[in-house]
Amino acid sequence: MIDRIKEIIIAPTLTLLDAMRRMDEKKVKMLFVFDGEHFVSILTIGDLQRAIVNNFSLSSLVSSVVKREKKFARLGESMEAIREKMLELRAECMPVLDEHGELADVILWRDLFEKEETDLRPKIDLPVVIMAGGKGTRLKPITNVIPKPLVPVGDKTILEVIMDQFEGIGCHKFYMSVNYKADMMKYYLSQLDHKYDIEFFMEDKPLGTIGSVSLLKGKINSPFFVSNCDSINDQDYRDVYDYHVQNKNDLTIVTMVKSFRIPYGVIETGEDGIMTALKEKPELNYQVNTGAYILNPNCIDEIPKGEFFHITHLMEKIKNRGGRVGCYPVSEGSWHDMGEWPEYLKMINVL
Repeated sequence: MIDRIKEIIIAPTLTLLDAMRRMDEKKVKMLFVFDGEHFVSILTIGDLQRAIVNNFSLSSLVSSVVKREKKFARLGESMEAIREKMLELRAECMPVLDEHGELADVILWRDLFEKEETDLRPKIDLPVVIMAGGKGTRLKPITNVIPKPLVPVGDKTILEVIMDQFEGIGCHKFYMSVNYKADMMKYYLSQLDHKYDIEFFMEDKPLGTIGSVSLLKGKINSPFFVSNCDSINDQDYRDVYDYHVQNKNDLTIVTMVKSFRIPYGVIETGEDGIMTALKEKPELNYQVNTGAYILNPNCIDEIPKGEFFHITHLMEKIKNRGGRVGCYPVSEGSWHDMGEWPEYLKMINVL
């Protein structure tokens, strides 16, 4: 077994949830699948996300989704050939197999590429709407003084972290919905060395989680991102955009896979209270709304102007007219929330 990957190996008999948790624990996006000492393939976070989108249960086995026909390098291939293959696949590593199909070596991206070559993927330049008008009441008393978007996480505010992530994939135009302590936010951003291209628009009264976007009618004519200001997704939003386009969605929600273990034996009953099933400490899995979305521009027309309107109202409206609302899943460890003090303290210890 190769020492450099021994911490990121998984058996095909474990579940998709086990794989997702292992990736979160080791802070990686890929695992090596071994059946005993035999190398099977690699499993990426993209493989897991596609499986969840295709309605695989999280209790499904790794063996049911792992692709054995992936492109790998072979012993004797030149480094230049391996480099080209990694560029083509945008692979963070390349397994090198011997003549028996067993793993002989692993070439990591950093072995062949300079730091500035870490992201050669095409950029996308879509508008980004930041919902920054809330009072952040759950983070009092700090939000009595500063607005929630300016709460620090590390050396930056959470607002800068979110915008920097979007700029990193090529997005430059921001529309920011503001209300509470708007002048403080505008002043803070104006004093930064890095100048963001922001157009502020005022939410004069509370309009819900998406209502203020009605004020952007006529300004946005392409698909656009919407993000709240109290969570960060460790996800390349280009993947979400690709999913949105390929599935012809009207609205795509970035969801987080959340698991809850019931610490009791759960009994199911039928007619006359007769027990039909007994499950010992079952684990329930859900997809939770992270507060990040992609919307098609026509969705703006479906948001009533000047009325209180939640994103959930828009989802129902789109579904009722036969439109498509898609969900793109990320792992629990990829989502960092600061909606309340316990979550904020966890976030600053992780980032």
